[in-house]
Amino acid sequence: MDLTLYVWRQKGPDSRGRLEEYRAKNISPDMSFLEMLDVVNEGLIKSGDEPIAFDNDCREGICGMCSQAVNGVPHGPQKKTTICQLHMRHFRDGDTIYIEPWRAKAFPVIKDLIVDRSALDRIMQSGGYVSVHTGGVPDANTVAVPKSDADAAMDAAECIGCGACVAACPNGSAMLFTAAKVAHLAKLPQGQVESSVRVCMMTDAMLNEGFGSCGNHYECQAVCPKGINVQFIAKLNREFIKAQIKK
Repeated sequence: MDLTLYVWRQKGPDSRGRLEEYRAKNISPDMSFLEMLDVVNEGLIKSGDEPIAFDNDCREGICGMCSQAVNGVPHGPQKKTTICQLHMRHFRDGDTIYIEPWRAKAFPVIKDLIVDRSALDRIMQSGGYVSVHTGGVPDANTVAVPKSDADAAMDAAECIGCGACVAACPNGSAMLFTAAKVAHLAKLPQGQVESSVRVCMMTDAMLNEGFGSCGNHYECQAVCPKGINVQFIAKLNREFIKAQIKK
């Protein structure tokens, strides 16, 4: 299949960017989206042009580094799919595809399709961990955890921190990301000890990084590659209110 690509090119965070046109020829429908970009870059290198810069690591839908919007949708048209898991069979021969980096104040463009997502790391560093001494590793059944709580904690822990929720939100909010990280620890006994401090520190960090507020658009849930539910935002709000009452 042959495709026309319009790719965002930007030399650096202080440079002006623009969409540039490229041709992707003889693309196999079995290729992933990133493999298609690899083919385009090989052609650019052979012709002496600078290849398109894009972020990637595992290419298994785990690392969350892709940071690309395809035709205006973070991670492309397929639900619960990262860019590296998006295959070219979901496009048609002759299609025109627009590829851009995440658009958010808190995610400045480093180069081309690569954005700086370290703001999410700083939210995690502010309190997304357990620091209390828990002793040695107990047997699995020593501390009874209701199955509903364990399931909810695992659902929240699926978040890979890709930032698609931020890119999709009209307000550039990181509420779904922060809520998932708060909720998965708040649901478990070892995380409840610091729950009040954690939720305050992480929400403060989120605001300090320049993320917007949640407007209940639910775009975050719609584009999340792991299907993180907005119910966790309600959990974060409850944890925050409890923390304020304790104060």
